[in-house]
Amino acid sequence: MRGVDYYELLGLRRDASAAEVKSAYRTLARTMHPDVGGSDSDFRLLQEAYDTLADPVRRAAYDRKRASKTRRAARPAGPRRRPGRDFGEDPDYVPKPPRLRLDDIPWWDLVDPEARVRYLPVIGPKRGPTLALVGAWSLLLVAGLAAHLNTALMATWVGLLIGSGAGVVILLRRHLNAHRARRLFTAEFGDQRIFGMPDLKHERAQVLTADLCAKYLMRLPGVRVFHGLTRPDEELIDVDHAVLCGRRLVLVESKSWLPGHYTVDEAGELWRNGHPFRGGESVLGDCVATFEELLPEVEVCGAVLIYPSRAGEVTTIDQPEHQVVPMTPEQFVRDVGRWLAEDATTVDREVFTAVLDQLVE
Repeated sequence: MRGVDYYELLGLRRDASAAEVKSAYRTLARTMHPDVGGSDSDFRLLQEAYDTLADPVRRAAYDRKRASKTRRAARPAGPRRRPGRDFGEDPDYVPKPPRLRLDDIPWWDLVDPEARVRYLPVIGPKRGPTLALVGAWSLLLVAGLAAHLNTALMATWVGLLIGSGAGVVILLRRHLNAHRARRLFTAEFGDQRIFGMPDLKHERAQVLTADLCAKYLMRLPGVRVFHGLTRPDEELIDVDHAVLCGRRLVLVESKSWLPGHYTVDEAGELWRNGHPFRGGESVLGDCVATFEELLPEVEVCGAVLIYPSRAGEVTTIDQPEHQVVPMTPEQFVRDVGRWLAEDATTVDREVFTAVLDQLVE
């Protein structure tokens, strides 16, 4: 139930053991049960708190969710963005949304948008071995009951039945706990693929990138898009957008800059038309390094999407050796989409949760 801390309701510390949870529940149930004068709603809430904290899987999910909400509540109301400089903007110019022919997107026809999503990490035993073991135990039971065994063989058969039966029970319990964890995750996040909102009021470029992700990258079943991320222990929005698919994460800044040809040098500095670019700022390189440290098992890269701030064309070249590169919107769809499409159907729950925790609501 929203707004109620189950630990406070039961009078427990966060590190309370399972035995302490059970004891606190029994103590409160004696006074809160409807049969002794308590209300139905209060007792249902008590029962819900106990069911959550007594189950290790549900308790872990509850703890993560409460911790995430606590961190977000501590941040200032309303997202604040780091100040930047965008020179040369024509207030009367509205950049056109990029238009791509599907024939020009190399990965488009290689992806099945209806493919089943594969959730990682795999928890609990797989279904096939579990069913095989249950079947073998059942055959052992039937064979023993059907055979006429002497006393010695009967004792051996009973021992095998009990020993293998204990293994079957443990395996089934792990399988059910894993199924429950997957079901809880998909119930909360399974149908939602876009989180947060771009800056609709001030940043036209962010709105265009959000539309770009929704129109094209959503074809990948495993893609999850986030708008407005902060770095750990920070309060300001550092990353305009993030696109996650499996264990590949792209951090994106949307910029409205002067038309021209953009590149980066060996030091990662931005150049325009062969000269160092002084018309705007980016913190994306620092953000990529921070998220690499936060998610060491994830491949992280950065893309600065550049929209013209006045009439003219923006061009870039492919520079895959750099972690943060300038891109046109068309290049972003083609190249980043192709990179993500190599593992198009995977959702890593742990990585997803870590990225979601950095979302500024």
